[in-house]
Amino acid sequence: MAEHNDVGKWGEDVAVEFLRRKGYVIKERDWRYKHRDIDIIALTEDLTTLVFVEVKTRSSREVTLPEDAITRDKIKSIGYSANAYIRMNRIMLNTRFDIITVVGNREAGTPSIEHWEGAFDPMLVY
Repeated sequence: MAEHNDVGKWGEDVAVEFLRRKGYVIKERDWRYKHRDIDIIALTEDLTTLVFVEVKTRSSREVTLPEDAITRDKIKSIGYSANAYIRMNRIMLNTRFDIITVVGNREAGTPSIEHWEGAFDPMLVY
């Protein structure tokens, strides 16, 4: 596996543990629909909202900010995949789209984590 894939996998592991500590219930990780994917699908602690989470991981903020990697096309792709997940599983809950950024690496100790709840609405990018 390429080094950037290792960093991304580590970042998703960190994000999952972060969400679990906040009381979220993790439903899926790396859920795929056709050639698209959603990093994390979770339920909020009160079980009323299904959250689609995009995780961006960087070893530092020196070159680019992790959140800058979430483009209009990526948002469309997440929205398309989320719609498929909702239809396939007949979900009748509120939905939300979050971003979690993780900056650091395994060797550096505790990473910096930021969680933006309701970070974007895929319907607004069309």
